Amino acid sequence: MDEEARIEGSVTPVDTTSVATFLHVLVNTGVANITTSFLWFALTFWVYLETHSVLATGVIGGAYMLLVAASGMFFGTLVDRFRKHAVMVASGLGTLVCFSLAGVVYLALSEDALLDLGAPWFWIFAVIVLVGAVVEQLRNIALSTTVTLLVPAERRANANGLVGTVQGLAFLVTSVFSGLAIGFLGMGGTIIIAIGLIAAVLVHLLVLRIREPEIVASGEHMSLIDIRGSIAAVRAAHPLMWLIVFTAFNNLIGGVYMALMDPYGLTLFSVEMWGLVLGITSTGFIIGGALVAKFGLGRNPLRTMLLLVAATGLLGAVFTLREWWWLFAVGIWIFMALMPAVEAAEQTVIQRVVPYETQGRVFGFAMMFEAAASPITAFIIAPIAQFWIIPYAKTAAGRGTWDWLLGQGDARGMAMVFVVAGIVTILLGLGALGTRTYRRLSARYVELAEADAATA
Repeated sequence: MDEEARIEGSVTPVDTTSVATFLHVLVNTGVANITTSFLWFALTFWVYLETHSVLATGVIGGAYMLLVAASGMFFGTLVDRFRKHAVMVASGLGTLVCFSLAGVVYLALSEDALLDLGAPWFWIFAVIVLVGAVVEQLRNIALSTTVTLLVPAERRANANGLVGTVQGLAFLVTSVFSGLAIGFLGMGGTIIIAIGLIAAVLVHLLVLRIREPEIVASGEHMSLIDIRGSIAAVRAAHPLMWLIVFTAFNNLIGGVYMALMDPYGLTLFSVEMWGLVLGITSTGFIIGGALVAKFGLGRNPLRTMLLLVAATGLLGAVFTLREWWWLFAVGIWIFMALMPAVEAAEQTVIQRVVPYETQGRVFGFAMMFEAAASPITAFIIAPIAQFWIIPYAKTAAGRGTWDWLLGQGDARGMAMVFVVAGIVTILLGLGALGTRTYRRLSARYVELAEADAATA
């Protein structure tokens, strides 16, 4: 069977060379993700420990997510316009240049000068690291398209599960080692480690070869931010826009967890213990991804995704009903275990219903919406919780009204927000199962899967 037919999704015998190449790309991207997250988390820890400025850490985190969202469509266009290997090399080179420049700035200035938030040098330093971390996101879009390129159609859900496992491992390593690096080596030593790892990843990538089809120009001009082409690609796979909007709305609710998870955890645990809890519970992400890699997502990944979204809502509604550390920790672990399947389902559907030539723009379009959603809610819910819900829950009226449900403790206001967010998520997941658009997209996916199987 020729290369084009294989890419389009036909069921084919496993090409061991292609699968081996995919595993190399996956591990390479995983190490790159670990490295950029490692330095980015370390920067946040370092700034907070040295300045105790919640504002600075908040601006850094929010700016990162918004830059990821803003660059999504641009990155997607690059992935479609150029060969995936070239895009990955350019991403690695850009990150290496940024991290090296950050190292030069760090060496050129004293820490006191660099940590003066009123001076420009801190913000210049933070932006350089931020840009290096955001540029690395280009590789993640390219990785999603290489699943289509290198993995047979019937195994793509499993491959996406492997991606989830690697992401979980990245979160585990980052959670544990960023704090240790800052504590024992300081910011300078941490930057040196990041530069060394990115350089090693780039060298490995340069000797790696990926078999790719020739990119044929359509004859139409494609801008670097191809908004029209991205929207056309999504509309061509109608009703794919429904899936992107659903995921973005789910991420809006996820912004509640972004805003309140750490404050709630730090209410129950010391800083050191909370970091350990995050590291341990992230093993759920690894195990969940491994289960998807082993068993796949079933005949209809979209249905699996919606049921699991409802399940995460149920978890979100109950894991803070009492101020018990074990309930919270177990809830986080189960939540982490479910998330790889949710994310893999979206990837698998896009890889099936969108032509390979336009997948980069579709993944970039989805990244733009989904990455922007969580910080928007986080920015909104944090002040509402801080100035209204949490104080209300501490009043006699609040305790008298809600003690039967939320129990007693210091974080009952945050628990109330979690319960509401969980209920909304349950309604979102189960309600989507009854929509006409869900049925149409599911039928489209199943139809393509059966057609691919019939042509094997």
